[in-house]
Amino acid sequence: MQDSNSNSPTVVITGASSGIGLGLAQAYLERGFNVVANARTEERLAAAAKQLGNPARFLGVAGDIGKRDTAQQLIDRAVERFGQVDVLVNNAGIFNAKPFVEYTEEELDQLVATNLKGFVYASQAAARHMVARRQGHIVNITASIALQPNQQVPALLPVLIKGGINAATRALALELAPHNVKVNAVAPGIVDTPLYTPEQHGFLNGLAPAGRIATVREIADAVLYLTSADFTTGVVLPVDGGMSTGKW
Repeated sequence: MQDSNSNSPTVVITGASSGIGLGLAQAYLERGFNVVANARTEERLAAAAKQLGNPARFLGVAGDIGKRDTAQQLIDRAVERFGQVDVLVNNAGIFNAKPFVEYTEEELDQLVATNLKGFVYASQAAARHMVARRQGHIVNITASIALQPNQQVPALLPVLIKGGINAATRALALELAPHNVKVNAVAPGIVDTPLYTPEQHGFLNGLAPAGRIATVREIADAVLYLTSADFTTGVVLPVDGGMSTGKW
């Protein structure tokens, strides 16, 4: 059953209970969007809704985004509640930096499930819906380090998968362009989230020419730009204070 907000645009955000995902939910709510948020548990989504002020335009859908059924449920629940999906933000992801030879089989499986399968299944479900409507935006949150690896931050497996999604962004943009569906990516550098302690900020600030790390809002602003740019598709937009420009 659709509610009274069904005339507003709707965004689906994966990994939306904290960090960049929560910031994206806040930014889209401020823009007047309905927000359909995914996280692994109902408890995390309830906590996120409380932080956002329990808005009527927020719908939480719990489940593992690395599973096809969860991705399809996200789109189905969004359509049932709000009528359509205008934007998908593939934000869910794990970033695990360590020397290549130290990655375990379990860590590889987790990265593939969340970072790769989460992107594929959610994008498939959204693309079917958007192609049928002949409109929509898909934005992938990737990683600046996949554009320009850094010897100080060994992270081969995230680079492998996020780099692949950077390339897939361009390929999917070409495939969906005839259907008026735009596909872009935002490639953040280091972002000020609970993942990092204040004690780590000194080192992290030194990783970008700008001399600081990004705010969550700066990442959200880039995503908002791409979902309002109707003639922009196939772009991978670094938001990293210059980290990916080259050697400095």
